[in-house]
Amino acid sequence: MADKTPLEDYRNFGIIAHIDAGKTTTSERILYYTGVIHKLGTVDEGNATMDWMEQEQERGITITSANTTTFWKGKKLNIIDTPGHVDFTIEVERSLKVLDGAVVVLCATSGVQSQTETVWRQADRYGVPRIAFINKLDRLGASFDRVLEQIRERLGANAAPLQLPDGTEDVFSGLFDLIERKYYVYTTDDGSGIEERDVPDEWKDKVEAARKVMIERLADADDEIAEKFLEDQEISVEELKTAIRRAVIANKFLPVLTGTALRNKGVQLVLDAVTEYLPSPLDVPPVKGIVPGTDPEEVVDRHADPKEPLSALVFKVATDPYVGKLFYTRVYSGVLESGSQVFNSSEQKKERISKIVVMHSNKQEIVQKAEAGEIVAVVGLKDTKSGNTLCDPNNKVLLENMKIPEPVVSMSIEPKTKADSDKMGLTLKKFLDEDPSLRVDYDQETAQTIISGMGELHLEIIVDRMRREFNLEVTVGKPEVAYKETLTQKAENIVGKHITQTGGRGQYGHVVINIEPTEKKGDGIIFVNEIKGGAIPREFIKPVEKGIRDGALSGVIAGYPVTDFKVTLYDGSYHDVDSSELAFQLAAKAALKEGLKKGKSVLLEPIMNVELESPDEFYSAVMGDINTRRAIIVETGMRANLKTTRCNVPLAEMFNYVNAIRSLSQGRASFSMEPAYYDIVPQHVADKIVGAREEKKSEK
Repeated sequence: MADKTPLEDYRNFGIIAHIDAGKTTTSERILYYTGVIHKLGTVDEGNATMDWMEQEQERGITITSANTTTFWKGKKLNIIDTPGHVDFTIEVERSLKVLDGAVVVLCATSGVQSQTETVWRQADRYGVPRIAFINKLDRLGASFDRVLEQIRERLGANAAPLQLPDGTEDVFSGLFDLIERKYYVYTTDDGSGIEERDVPDEWKDKVEAARKVMIERLADADDEIAEKFLEDQEISVEELKTAIRRAVIANKFLPVLTGTALRNKGVQLVLDAVTEYLPSPLDVPPVKGIVPGTDPEEVVDRHADPKEPLSALVFKVATDPYVGKLFYTRVYSGVLESGSQVFNSSEQKKERISKIVVMHSNKQEIVQKAEAGEIVAVVGLKDTKSGNTLCDPNNKVLLENMKIPEPVVSMSIEPKTKADSDKMGLTLKKFLDEDPSLRVDYDQETAQTIISGMGELHLEIIVDRMRREFNLEVTVGKPEVAYKETLTQKAENIVGKHITQTGGRGQYGHVVINIEPTEKKGDGIIFVNEIKGGAIPREFIKPVEKGIRDGALSGVIAGYPVTDFKVTLYDGSYHDVDSSELAFQLAAKAALKEGLKKGKSVLLEPIMNVELESPDEFYSAVMGDINTRRAIIVETGMRANLKTTRCNVPLAEMFNYVNAIRSLSQGRASFSMEPAYYDIVPQHVADKIVGAREEKKSEK
């Protein structure tokens, strides 16, 4: 690339947080101070650079993760601003998969909320090193100490501040740097004027006490500091910074910074911390992949080295009105060159790279090649989807895909005119390529197209984008809960047969299976082949598995998908002439249906983790209402002057809850929710669900 930045000077990091913590405002300030933009935009005014979709500007939320490349103090920053809303959690998931580090933004008033915990767990899963930024210190009810305590308690982080704020709310005037024992005062409104002073005498004791706590916590994470700390030796600024970097990269220490992005205070120090403490691509472990087609699967490492064979992960697909599809790609090893041919090992297809662009939000700069460690967007791929691996055709590798959350809400959509019918199919295919958390099914019984996603807002945005981007009007059904079915007990010796004889060649398939619940919730469908002595030839085993998986799309209670069961195929028979793949698929389907009946199938419903905040005077009304919604209270507490409650509530009871809580509290109570787990539906509720399904079928 043109700038030839060495790999150790790259910082691929994301900004992650709960909704409304101020991620996009923080990103906007970062772009301003690094010179990408020359005028500050805000979310409230709808002109933030990173929120470039119309829906983002109207609603004041981030929907897609935007990628921008910029520079700070000689370091090249690839920044991804991610959504905080739970409906777009896949955007966070796919960003974390390809990032080397993250800045976790927390609101100084609301602190650690349920979605903060979700993104924290996602970052844990991918082992992403983090620094924290407690934002909005200027807001009423802000408390740095309370949020710091919540980070330690609720996130379980070994956290220590690197800064202390001088005041909060409207008297927030500066920051104390604990490492260098300095006092930073902001002298201009745009945050560009920073005056460096000595720590005032009245603050010296407090700064020294906080510095000691920081070193103690760092000593827990780093042996070199522990040794010096125990021997009461002086630790230099350089030693402290080096140790913090080591401990952050090892995920053993969380530096906490603070400020207010909206008032332009503290953001430059966050940028300094990113360059000093977050890892470069060379500091993170090599990415692991498998060599496709090897048995057993051969695991290989790919290091951040341009000399190694190419391996890259497409983590996001977006449609650009001018250049068509953009494939956001993280290059892990080797070199990606414009005009070259690569192999998509996920789809087993060859692809040609027609153009490579470096992204600045939704603007582009064309480059000829991208080396290991880069995040770029690729143009010209035909069969590639989000989550696919691109690699060297002569050194094939398949990188681990990201975890796709299960959809919890579905709705029916129908084109308003016959002419729009084909158009709707093509449009939905585009959305499916972009968004792995979206599902599209066709319900044969009701003759409707069903879209399923992560929440009402998720599906609303999809329908809105159909209208705006593709000029496609659709009739939308009411949002419905994405129920599932599962079995509760083991059923053995289940026989499935498909035998037909209609003159000429017949069809013959015969399988015998055991079926049982999986050990853990969320294991999905496990298929085990225990055929001995060729009772069923090898070429028919895959069709049996396909029959099981296809059959699981529609259960025996109300036609909902079946999950969390294990099928063991252990016997069967075949016919030399009449057996076929289709016959074994149909035999497996029949066996599954029988097994689900004998295994006493039950309905499952998504349970949401709901967090409520309410002023005292409305608390009893809010609690009275939530208790009528089959809520199980998990925890109650106080946050500033608000009462808080965490509870688990079935999603079916939470539709249109936003209007209910507003009217109960004159708009002063708020809530956030996210999917927690699936649980068995009580029998009286299940009877109603089955009745409603039957009614819907008879209407059609």
